[in-house]
Amino acid sequence: MEKDHRIFTPIVIVSALGYFVDIYDLVLFGIVRITSLTSLGLTGDELTSSGVLLLNMQMGGMLVGGILWGVLGDKKGRVSILFGSIILYSVMNILNGFVTDIPQYAIVRFLAGIGLAGELGAGITLVSETMNKEKRGYGTMMVAGIGVLGAVVAALVGDLTDWRTAYFIGGGMGFLILLLRVGVYESGMYKSIQHSNIDKGNFLKLFSSKKLFFKYLNCILLGLPLWFAVGVLVTFSPEFGKAFGFTEPVIAGKAIMFCYIGISAGDFLSGYISQLIRSRKKAINYFIFGVIIMIFVFLFLNKFGVNVLYFYCFLIGVVCGYWALMLSNASEQFGTNLRATVTTSVPNFIRGSVILSTTAFLYLKPGIGIIYSALTVGLVGAVIALFATNSLEESFGKDLDYTE
Repeated sequence: MEKDHRIFTPIVIVSALGYFVDIYDLVLFGIVRITSLTSLGLTGDELTSSGVLLLNMQMGGMLVGGILWGVLGDKKGRVSILFGSIILYSVMNILNGFVTDIPQYAIVRFLAGIGLAGELGAGITLVSETMNKEKRGYGTMMVAGIGVLGAVVAALVGDLTDWRTAYFIGGGMGFLILLLRVGVYESGMYKSIQHSNIDKGNFLKLFSSKKLFFKYLNCILLGLPLWFAVGVLVTFSPEFGKAFGFTEPVIAGKAIMFCYIGISAGDFLSGYISQLIRSRKKAINYFIFGVIIMIFVFLFLNKFGVNVLYFYCFLIGVVCGYWALMLSNASEQFGTNLRATVTTSVPNFIRGSVILSTTAFLYLKPGIGIIYSALTVGLVGAVIALFATNSLEESFGKDLDYTE
């Protein structure tokens, strides 16, 4: 089956821009949470409790959407996910700008979460199946490296505009991307099995054998340190700043922005290293060790003030930049009839793992303090990820034209 040897293919460009808008919306809620809830009349503890409710609704939608879009991608085609997911989250973004109370906000965030869940997995699957097997790592590198910069734009737009306008902008960008998708073609690898009797998109099949189950589980577990670092160290950086004795407050939005700039750089770096050494596993291991180093640096070299902490957030982003590599690895581990199901659901289950990390962190915090609770949870997650990575087969250059 003939493959595209170019790196900047239409599929790569459109997938990167789609993920850019996806990340914009994903991060935007965290940035405008306080201002949006305040304008709806909430004060004090209501800002926290309602914010947690809305975040959980969004994450719940992403978990549902991860399975839904993945199954549809294997049953109906990869391009169908690209169109369906972008339409749903673009409409929800626009409706988000019109909400007047918390129940409306919650419903919209849940539906937006479902839409957001499909974008990245579909793009990575298409890139993996349409590019030359020796160069597809560059393609996924471009998708994720460009896409995560949507977080930076979200931070800037959220700071410069009204929260309703920020949502409208996200919806508008989504519909513009939709116009570019008209020329995107379906994966030839998928079309070769589309009308066959092969069992496609059967999510339960991942639990039908020990081999498939543990391969799927390991693909999820190797993302634990990544989302711990972003979801705990960076997200709770204002609380860490207080624990470090900083007199100047740490601004969470600024910390997140620097972190995502670092993730973009890390996505390019990890993809390049993987191609250079011709190994997914070795490159992922290098970056997990980088996360371990940055956990110690962040928690114990903390006497240099707020600006150095922002720089640490950037470095955390860099070592967490194996995100694209991890998704390439997941895509390459499974056959064509389950590839979209896996590649779309894995990142959303990894995102959901932050619930486990934050719960463990908050549980340990009263007993051993904020620093050592973070250290414990972070190191346990990193060790689990190292075992998970080394339990998977090397997938660099693997021929993906097969079924489970």
